[in-house]
Amino acid sequence: MTDGALLAVRRLEVRYRRTEAVRGVTFEVGAGEVLGLIGPDGAGKTSTLRVLGGLMRASGGTAEAFGASCWGSRRALHHRLGYLAQRFALYGDLTVDENVQFFALMYGVAGWRERRRRLLELVGLDRFRGRLAEQLSGGMKQKLALACTLIHSPEVLLLDEPTTGVDPVTRRELWRLLGELVGDGLTLVVATPYLDEAERCTRVVLMHHGEVIADGRPSAIPATMPGTVVEIAAGDRATASDLLAAAADIADVSVFGTTLHARLEQPPEAAERRVRELLGASGPEIGVRAIRPSLEDAFLYLTTHERSRAEAT
Repeated sequence: MTDGALLAVRRLEVRYRRTEAVRGVTFEVGAGEVLGLIGPDGAGKTSTLRVLGGLMRASGGTAEAFGASCWGSRRALHHRLGYLAQRFALYGDLTVDENVQFFALMYGVAGWRERRRRLLELVGLDRFRGRLAEQLSGGMKQKLALACTLIHSPEVLLLDEPTTGVDPVTRRELWRLLGELVGDGLTLVVATPYLDEAERCTRVVLMHHGEVIADGRPSAIPATMPGTVVEIAAGDRATASDLLAAAADIADVSVFGTTLHARLEQPPEAAERRVRELLGASGPEIGVRAIRPSLEDAFLYLTTHERSRAEAT
């Protein structure tokens, strides 16, 4: 590990029988960072987090936390790490108060009553302390799980898709809470399939098929894309997509909501002009403009070219 790094994985491998879930993953996490492990289902995010949390042994490579092996020192590290799984083990027949108490006693937390009071106030559950966990909404359960995970004051918090399945308001509220925790000195590693959540991270590691395809600041990764991305708003999106995909000088075409994004190996003005030529875009029903590529553009570009390289070999 380099100086200042709290977590480090080197050439990490995780295999489930014949399935390679993680292949040669390498990255470090510094104090105070919010690192996003971002990728679709099957990218290897959960397996990587479980190794970092000392919950499973790596098949190859190394994983360290605070300079010690995540697996070899897992018992000691559990007091310095917090791990919020996708399905956190709340006890439905216990109240909010009793759930937090259970984890406080399990970790041997001194002065846990005051700590519990402050955490439940932080996550907005102080008015529901006597309610059974099974009677909470999905978002409230996530907030309770977060309070239980924080009761022993970990230095690093590992979160596995904490906002999956919650409503947009709760999702925004959870990220606000996480921002406050980072402000108090907590280091976060967050696995998420949502590329829009990358903007809330200080650094992102994009994963695909068990490998790292990019590692950097959210704003820096799209800047590495070659060419120009052009946004097209067309009334007949399917026809426009077919016309663009058939052109040899259009490198990529992707659907983005109600628009299309096309990438050309040309400067912005020339790229816009070429798209208009291909579409005959003289009417008001078609809008064409060069845009700054997003992280989603970059992810699609990287995964497409990764697949092309793999097929070529």
